[in-house]
Amino acid sequence: MKIGIIGGSGLSESEVKKEVITIKTPYGEPSSPYEIEEIETIKVLFLRRHGERHSIPPHKVNYRANIYGFKLCGIERIFGVFATGSLNENIPPGSIVIPHQIIDLTQGMRPNTFYEEGKVVHIDFTEPFCSEMREHLLETAKRFRIDVIPHGTYICVTGPRLETAAEIRFFKNMGADIIGMTIMPEAVLARELEICYAAVAVVGNYAAGISKLPLTVKEVVETMKNSLDTLGLLIRETIKKLPHERNCSCKDALKNASF
Repeated sequence: MKIGIIGGSGLSESEVKKEVITIKTPYGEPSSPYEIEEIETIKVLFLRRHGERHSIPPHKVNYRANIYGFKLCGIERIFGVFATGSLNENIPPGSIVIPHQIIDLTQGMRPNTFYEEGKVVHIDFTEPFCSEMREHLLETAKRFRIDVIPHGTYICVTGPRLETAAEIRFFKNMGADIIGMTIMPEAVLARELEICYAAVAVVGNYAAGISKLPLTVKEVVETMKNSLDTLGLLIRETIKKLPHERNCSCKDALKNASF
């Protein structure tokens, strides 16, 4: 098994019991056991980011244990699936976004590296997502006529509260298109372990001040549920077309990253 999927809001509702792998890491326990899924002959590990019953808030997720657990299982590629809000009037609720950039506002609030001692490591994070995985996601979307936004900047905040209208205006001026609470440090931790990582974001609503209605979690979860079939098709068919050998720079991320 070399492919993993991390799911969040709206993807953690299934009560179907599957074969699971339980792992302990040097960083504690992951959010949930890793569930073994099968896509034709390809086995995939699925992790519920917020726990089996969605009980872990975004600022309490053990991101290091989650990613390290995938590494212990031999995972080389991870798809992160997210529910987000839109700061861009051209990205309405229900849109599927394949983001290409991140703005991180969680630094200092969450453990965000595996290299706190022993040696200093400076990972190149110019392009935070695996170019090869993004390319295959976009090719799959085109092949199956799935309407996706091919790029966008995800701004990550700590939460768990939602944002003020003034904050959203500020974030929009920074260049953010969508907003969420969980992509960081998940993405950078994968890079530190030389795991390829790509994101698929579903827009659940317009963010504060853009939406004319009060924001509700129910709205986000319902939008995610309505998108599950499309998300499943996009990710499943992308996985089937990924080359066995990785041809990106993610696998060599530690090369020249330390003194």
